[in-house]
Amino acid sequence: MEELTFLLQETRLKVDESLKNILAIFQSNTPDRLYKAMEYSALSPGKRFRSFLLLEFGQAFGVPETQLLQVAVALEFVNAYSLVHDDLPCMDDAALRRGQPTTHLKFDEATALLAGNSLLTAAFQLLSMENTHPDPSIRLRLIIALAEACGSQGMMGGQMLDLLGETQKFNMDEIQRMQSLKTGALLVFSCEAAAILGNQGADIIKKVRSFGTHLGLAFQITDDLLDYEESAEKVGKSTGIDQDANKATFVKLLGIEGAHARAEEEVENALQALQKIGLSSSKLEKAARALLTRRA
Repeated sequence: MEELTFLLQETRLKVDESLKNILAIFQSNTPDRLYKAMEYSALSPGKRFRSFLLLEFGQAFGVPETQLLQVAVALEFVNAYSLVHDDLPCMDDAALRRGQPTTHLKFDEATALLAGNSLLTAAFQLLSMENTHPDPSIRLRLIIALAEACGSQGMMGGQMLDLLGETQKFNMDEIQRMQSLKTGALLVFSCEAAAILGNQGADIIKKVRSFGTHLGLAFQITDDLLDYEESAEKVGKSTGIDQDANKATFVKLLGIEGAHARAEEEVENALQALQKIGLSSSKLEKAARALLTRRA
């Protein structure tokens, strides 16, 4: 078992159990085929890396685990939605995700589209519930932060830039902006949400977001490298898509060695940001460094 997988194991077990329990809330009055597609997408065996960050920061800020797990499920719903839509024929046209057929191949394109949309809206429904946090102003801040992370100024904007990058030549700043939106925005939210739940001040939230931004870039660069260096069987998702579509990536611009070096730089930047927050978390530090050696 590689180090990152080992570090995330405890979080994954907790989050997966919460996913099953909370997803069941939405089964009533949902058409059976749609619910099965939602379940298939949300419960597929992911790393739960974003949830790990949320729980680690949340514990450091003294947030009750029940609140953290509620937000973690919302986070995983949004992540699952983004992957379902990213795999569609009009986007990456991928056949494999998390070691199993993509949702549109398991079901069909229309069902996959609806399942993704349903998971996205379910995430906001969860954040609006009183058991997420008793203070409605905290719940509102979470909703606003998530909306910003996955809207046109976040994931959706990043996906648009990703598509444009297939036909336009992007420089380093443009690739960094694209990846910060497409991948980084939701990862930043996972860190920021913990600070919001812990009622931290603006200065701490700014530093937490800085950590998430740098770690998000490192995560995406290592993801780009996996697309070049590993097989679909090893990674658990379709590989070679970026190369085949001529996508704008760090690897394309920097080369493999340059991309490895940039990933190391971003991890060090993230760890410096963590020190400025004043937190001592060996798990967060180990997880950040383990990104550099992940093989899936």
